[in-house]
Amino acid sequence: MRAWIDRINVFMKYKDLLIQLVSRDIKLKYRRSFLGYLWSVLNPLFVMIIMTIVFSTMFSRNIENFPVYLFTGKMLFDFMSTSTNQAMTSVTGNAALLKKTYVPKYIFTLSKVTSCMVDLLFSFGALFIVMLATRAHIYWTFFLFPIVVIQIYIFCCGLGFFLAEFNVFFRDVQYIYQAIITAWMYLTPIFYPVESLPGSVAFIVKGLNPLYYYVAQFRDLVYYGRFPGPRVFWGGWLIAFVMLVLGVLMFKRKQDDFILYI
Repeated sequence: MRAWIDRINVFMKYKDLLIQLVSRDIKLKYRRSFLGYLWSVLNPLFVMIIMTIVFSTMFSRNIENFPVYLFTGKMLFDFMSTSTNQAMTSVTGNAALLKKTYVPKYIFTLSKVTSCMVDLLFSFGALFIVMLATRAHIYWTFFLFPIVVIQIYIFCCGLGFFLAEFNVFFRDVQYIYQAIITAWMYLTPIFYPVESLPGSVAFIVKGLNPLYYYVAQFRDLVYYGRFPGPRVFWGGWLIAFVMLVLGVLMFKRKQDDFILYI
């Protein structure tokens, strides 16, 4: 217990640095941009329109209001993909600072995932616009979305710590991960209902794909207007915390050796 209290005290000591790093990432992303933060809404909106046109002929059969169905899956996957990719290079990308002064190394990884979560929250504006444009029914369960955002944020933090640690010692991890992300996207029911898959494939997606739990919960709240079932709800929390614990343990086990390889 004492060790956890000490860790919390260290985190509180550096919380201002975390806030500054998140603020820096957001400002750099939109620096010299004419529309500024408005791109956080427009970019996912434009991507959604293009993907709806491309995939509507293939996947929209028997899916009511396909744009909203697509968006509710794509925005969560994009957050996971972007946040973990940025978290993966968070330690090596701050090598100069880490060599000069002591800073808890996890702060950089945490800041990348957190700044991406801010973008995810901005993208809810685009989702709301799509729902209004398609005359989708806005259920009261829509406002329970923080339940899913917190879960996938915890999951991405854990996966980000895991990837950041591996990337320090094996730089080709980032190239392997790109191939994994591509396969992961098509194995996640973003464009199609999981019920349309063959039994064995559906079993793999439901049992082995962590993102299924978050996409399914989010669609239940926003698209179907119902509270998620106990399997996907508690499964999502369990997967998130298991990934966080594994990521933290892996990161902590090797963090003292980072300075030798960055």
